[in-house]
Amino acid sequence: MTHSSIPTSPQSSHRDPKNQSMTKQAVIIYSGGMDSFTLLHHVLATGLARHEIAALTFDYGQKHSKEIQYAKHVCTELGIAHKIVDIRSINSLLGGSSLTDDIAIPEGHYEAENMQSTVVPNRNMILLSLAVAYAVSLEASQVYYGAHGGDHAIYPDCRPEFVAKMDAVCQIANYQSVSIQTPFIAHTKIEILRRGIELGLDYSHTWTCYNGRDKACGQCGACVERVEAFTENGLIDPIPYEPS
Repeated sequence: MTHSSIPTSPQSSHRDPKNQSMTKQAVIIYSGGMDSFTLLHHVLATGLARHEIAALTFDYGQKHSKEIQYAKHVCTELGIAHKIVDIRSINSLLGGSSLTDDIAIPEGHYEAENMQSTVVPNRNMILLSLAVAYAVSLEASQVYYGAHGGDHAIYPDCRPEFVAKMDAVCQIANYQSVSIQTPFIAHTKIEILRRGIELGLDYSHTWTCYNGRDKACGQCGACVERVEAFTENGLIDPIPYEPS
């Protein structure tokens, strides 16, 4: 397998220090999962300081809401501005996903056809729209989210063409232009984990499993892909798993 390097794009901020609590350079959609955890630290490592970013976590009624507590813990430890926004009321409009409805979480690899039940209708467009509005209020010029190459097969709202069009819209949707940044869009979870290893990250501070139980199930698509990433990098996942 050929692994391309994840690009770095250092940014500089010229904010007035007196207004650092009110203005930011970037908003990061941070679920508390493995990809967004790596993304958060990747952004910090490539030029932005903690006071220049704001993390945004959404409770949309996902069964794996356990990830929200992981996000809260990490942001508290890092001293990063963090908002958890409850948007569960929109679920009456978003039926049909096994992540939010009374539908069994499918097992197997993401590339399997049954994984389509994990698609939450229009999720990323909704979350990005809210994140962009938050960015405008903070005078931030960028919104980051962790779309990656491994998501392309199953999630239309993680594909490059979706990102390109959302970016174009967000450039003109407000008087202030906001760009959509996806540093991992061309990379697999294996490569994302490799970036995290380079940064010395502790993945016990993340939650990936779609089942929000005490231990990861090891069988859902999220778990299978996560375990595969650790195996391909010659590591053992530090989080606990249920007996298979």
